[in-house]
Amino acid sequence: MPFRSKATLETWLDEFHRSREAGDLIRVAVQDGSEGGDTGLVLVPLRTAHISIYMEPIEIGDARWRVTLEPQTETTVLTSFELQHLAAELSVAAELCAFLEAKSVGHVED
Repeated sequence: MPFRSKATLETWLDEFHRSREAGDLIRVAVQDGSEGGDTGLVLVPLRTAHISIYMEPIEIGDARWRVTLEPQTETTVLTSFELQHLAAELSVAAELCAFLEAKSVGHVED
C-alpha cells in the first residue's frame, strides 16, 4: 500500500527544489498515522500572507493529496506587487501538490 515517510517526502521535496528552484521555505514535518506510523506532512509557509498551508495525502493507498489553508486572525492588505508575489507562492504550492501526486502514483515505501 502506498505510504510516504518523512524521509521519502524530504527526498521528493529536494527533487522539487532542484527542478524548480522555488519553495525554499517548504519543509516536511512528522505526522503520526492511525497506526503510529510517520506519514509525513508538508508545510508551505508564505512570505506574503499570514496563512498556514499544509499538504497531506488524502488517505493511505490514494495518490491524491489535499491542501489545507488555515484561516488567519488578521486582515491581509496587499499592494498589486505583493498580490502578484502571493499568487506566485500559491502557484508553487499548486505545482508541489501536483508533483507529490505524480510521485505518489504506484509508490511503495521500503
